[in-house]
Amino acid sequence: MDNLSRKSAWNREQLEHFLRSTKIPARISVIDGSYPFICSVWFEYLEGTLRIVTHRNSKLAKSLRREGRCAFEVGANEPPYLGVRGKADVQAQNENPELTLRRVIERYLGDSNLNLAAWLLGRAEEEIEFVLYPTWATCWDYQQRMDASD
Repeated sequence: MDNLSRKSAWNREQLEHFLRSTKIPARISVIDGSYPFICSVWFEYLEGTLRIVTHRNSKLAKSLRREGRCAFEVGANEPPYLGVRGKADVQAQNENPELTLRRVIERYLGDSNLNLAAWLLGRAEEEIEFVLYPTWATCWDYQQRMDASD
């Protein structure tokens, strides 16, 4: 991922390892009219981009198509707090969202919820993929500050 802030707690390799390995959903923020709108989505990190799949008529999909940019965050909700946030240009990919959908289902569910996986795949033709091209990112990591042994 290019354009990493000089003040980032992690270098590029650490950031990429985190995004490839975490199962924390991404929070995507867009402007919806005159207010921000935030939506949590499953993602995959691939070749410096975040890829998401959502229903093509969802508020998120409409906003991403209209705006062509967003802010994002992938961060732990429980201590120790750590994560990545940034800004990205966004492009819709209409070719075959089912391939990405299958990969994110495997990433987040594995074999743990076959009914949900089947339901999501059953509506794959109604989905759209978006690729987020980060234009700026930074990381934070409070693990040492929040060490439980202190």
